[in-house]
This record gives sequence, structure tokens and C-alpha cells, in this order.
Amino acid sequence: MKKPVYLTPEGFRRLQEELNHLKTTKRQEISADFEQALEEGDLRENAGYDEARRAMWQNEARIAQLEDLLARAVVVEGNGSYEQVALGCQVELETESGERLSLAIVGSHEADIFSGKISDESPLGQALLGKKVGDVVEIRGKRGAQVYTILEIKPL
Repeated sequence: MKKPVYLTPEGFRRLQEELNHLKTTKRQEISADFEQALEEGDLRENAGYDEARRAMWQNEARIAQLEDLLARAVVVEGNGSYEQVALGCQVELETESGERLSLAIVGSHEADIFSGKISDESPLGQALLGKKVGDVVEIRGKRGAQVYTILEIKPL
């Protein structure tokens, strides 16, 4: 049995929207590309046909992947009390040098470090889970130890 996929309500909605787009708009675009390629004649040496076929395979593979993810999705909306770090929370941290950092704790399929979203399965995500405001978390890595103090826990 496959493991559950933890998503925030926003992440679940985004995956549903992507799936809908791929099943409707993208399939229609690919169908139009096939029609245009067929009008060009011989399919054996038709780059347009080959490209449309490749696009169709990629689209159908992504549809299957999204359907699988959504079928296993467990939507999390934080822990309600925000007394401790949990999936679906926003965490305000401070480094030893005084730098402030705001991170959202999300499932691995939503993680995007450039948007400030870290996975609950990442080393920092795992270390933060269950901690409270005022707790200090230390992560050892290639650059040595990084120490963070939890300043605030709030909803996403």
C-alpha cells in the first residue's frame, strides 16, 4: 500500500486545478496538434506528429501521477492550537546571527524552498515538528551546526 500524501488545502486545490487543465485544455491543444500533423501527410517523417505524440504521452503520464497523488491525499490544516510545530503551520525562526526566517511546514509534494515551504520530511522540518515557541533546534550539516530559535507558530 502506498503511503499518504500530505497536502495543505492550497496544495490540494492547485493539484486539482492542474489535473483539470491537463484533462481539458491541454488535451484539446494536443488534439489540434495531431490534426495539423495529419494534414501535413506522411506520418513516418512528420516532426509535428512525433512532437504531438510525445506531448500526449507526457500529458497522460502527468494526469496519471496527479490522479494517484490526489487519491492518496490527506489534507492538513495545521494543528488548530499552534502550540507546537506541525504540518500546515507557519514557523518564524531566528538564527544565531539574528537573521529571521519564516517557513511553512508542508508535505514533500508541496515543498519549495524558494517559496519558503519546507517538507516535514526534510532534516529541518523533522527537527521542528513537535517543538514549541522558545525551543532551540540544532541541525548538523556539511557547513557545521545551524541553530534556530522558534519565535512564533501560526496558521498558513
